[in-house]
Amino acid sequence: MTSGSGVTGGGSGIFRRKPVEEIADTSAEQLSRSLGLWQLTAIGVGGIIGAGIFALAGAVASETAGPAVLVSFLIAGLASAAAALSYAEFAGMIPKAGSAYTYGYAVLGEAVGWFIGWDLLLEYTAIVAVVAIGISGYFSFLVGELGLELPAWMLGAPGTGEGHVVDLFAVVLCLLIAFLLNRGIKTAAQFETFVVGLKVAVVLLVIVVGFFYVKTANYSPFFPFGLSGAFTGAATVFFAVFGYDAMSTAAEESRDARRHMPKAIVYSLAISMVLYVLATLVLTGMQNYRDIDPESGFSSAFASVGLSGLASVIAVGAIIGILTVMFTFMLGVTRVWFSMSRDGLLPAWFAKLHPVRRVPSRVTWIVGIGSALIAGFLPIREAAELTNIGILLAFVVVCIAVIVLRYRHPDAPRTFRLPGMPVVPAVGALFSVWLITFLAPETWLRFAVWFVIGALIYAGYGYRRSALALRSPSGPAGSSGSSGSSGSSGPSGPSGSSGSSGPSGSSGPSGPSGRSGPAGR
Repeated sequence: MTSGSGVTGGGSGIFRRKPVEEIADTSAEQLSRSLGLWQLTAIGVGGIIGAGIFALAGAVASETAGPAVLVSFLIAGLASAAAALSYAEFAGMIPKAGSAYTYGYAVLGEAVGWFIGWDLLLEYTAIVAVVAIGISGYFSFLVGELGLELPAWMLGAPGTGEGHVVDLFAVVLCLLIAFLLNRGIKTAAQFETFVVGLKVAVVLLVIVVGFFYVKTANYSPFFPFGLSGAFTGAATVFFAVFGYDAMSTAAEESRDARRHMPKAIVYSLAISMVLYVLATLVLTGMQNYRDIDPESGFSSAFASVGLSGLASVIAVGAIIGILTVMFTFMLGVTRVWFSMSRDGLLPAWFAKLHPVRRVPSRVTWIVGIGSALIAGFLPIREAAELTNIGILLAFVVVCIAVIVLRYRHPDAPRTFRLPGMPVVPAVGALFSVWLITFLAPETWLRFAVWFVIGALIYAGYGYRRSALALRSPSGPAGSSGSSGSSGSSGPSGPSGSSGSSGPSGSSGPSGPSGRSGPAGR
């Protein structure tokens, strides 16, 4: 294929599209390809399974679905799988950093890619902050169990308790993850794989030990809140069954992205769903749903059978789980920002890579410091209000884009073809739209303000300075092939400005029953 007549491409104005083969081309700023299949899968599992496997399952079982929380997870898993398969098809076609941003840019146009990317810059950063606050709470619990008393000023954000000044643990965690990511993707991924292994081991320990205390009588009635309770629970737990979207932003760092990325997306969701299903069976089998503590389901269940000592193990598992979520989403936001900058939609200064480690160190530290400030000085509810809508909109865009691309270019090379076209991606899009209707007014207000800011930046900078604009003979402002973005090389176009980064959303502040999204991961 030749650029200009290849897959997608074309369009005009704010809907100009970046050709897929150009996105996959080479450019001056290339990330290091170091990740294998199982490292990618570990990053995906790390983003999907967090404290939610210990906390969210109990809350939904107790208040919304009863033992049918199992059905809630299965429904949410099927809906998430519809979106995951859409991501998998794109990941096999466009092996570049960017995910939803890149896919939207290539198929639906620059403005669509911009606004998805722009919204997810804030939301991924806020998710890192929210889960850091969550892990800080578990850490404080463990310190208290050891009989240590810490000064009040370091235990939380202002307004969260008497004498609280800053959530110091959360601040340190954000900076620690930024430091780790700056050590290079190979080193960082090795750490993530090891920690995810520990997390899965803790989950399996809870499942295996709990299995011996299951009483089948606790499964009756299975639908105490009716079938509608199971569906309402599905909307809530949906925020605990994605994370592969953030992992897909690392495509450019995979050794064989076209083959490995689709598999890693499917494997990570499948592994996570098996663990979620087994955990919910054990939880609702050990204790009647009426007696499950909605705040600490597994701890109360094990205490009810005389195994309260496992509560500390569960707390450790929750800490490890949240830590891996932080890693996955900070990785995601930095790759989104890097890709948008490399495409010229944001200043190319941000796309500069470390000369040795080949990671976007500038944006990584900016995100690390930004998330640390949010985590240190905002209560968890206020921080959570910055999240939610972006991931759902990204799912809608990717599911629609995969349908459009399949029918626009049915013969384009694909290493993975999503089955059930167009029904499967349509289900993913509709389920995401349905969830959007549950979002709190504060989330919509935040989105509107951030959207306006993004529109002003795009109109004043991105639209005129993007690589696609600068390669045009006349350009939007009459410039003839001047270079102004990373990878731009005059009239003949940028030498492989990589498609860009795709933010993939994240769990939001509240599901239909008001559960905190990120905290439930």
